[in-house]
Amino acid sequence: MPDVPAKQQLAALIARYTPEVAARAHATLKTMRALLPGAVELVYDNYNATVIGFGPSERASEAYFSVVLYPRWVTLFFLEGALLDDPKHLLKGNGKIVRHIVLEDDTTLDRPDVRALMARAIAFADIPIDPGQKRRIVVRAIAAKQRPRRPTAPKPASISSSRRKRGKA
Repeated sequence: MPDVPAKQQLAALIARYTPEVAARAHATLKTMRALLPGAVELVYDNYNATVIGFGPSERASEAYFSVVLYPRWVTLFFLEGALLDDPKHLLKGNGKIVRHIVLEDDTTLDRPDVRALMARAIAFADIPIDPGQKRRIVVRAIAAKQRPRRPTAPKPASISSSRRKRGKA
């Protein structure tokens, strides 16, 4: 997809998910873009998920947040979440730096406690995002080998070997 504009590449990557996950991703990206005018969006389509990082430049190390699409849900990662004051214990995870919130519905980012936590993350950042800068999407990587982007159907229950031996199916 190197000749395809980044905006179209991102739309195509999101379209591979279920309609529910795709709708949540679009709603989340709309909210993030409104909250972070001028942010550079870094896109990585990895083995496990599609990641859209938000930061002041094309340097991934400067990103504040990542919106990550999995086959069954969308998650907002706070890339320095372990260092933030989180009095309501909204952030999950036990890594040394990164924490996350699973976006249960399209209104999760509108909750005042989540907005306050995001404001703390933005204030904590070393390099501010220039709101006058034009928003850009930069597709950094698309992995050749990937897990399915839609949940796979559960395998049918097999007949246990003990039931087979007794002739009962």
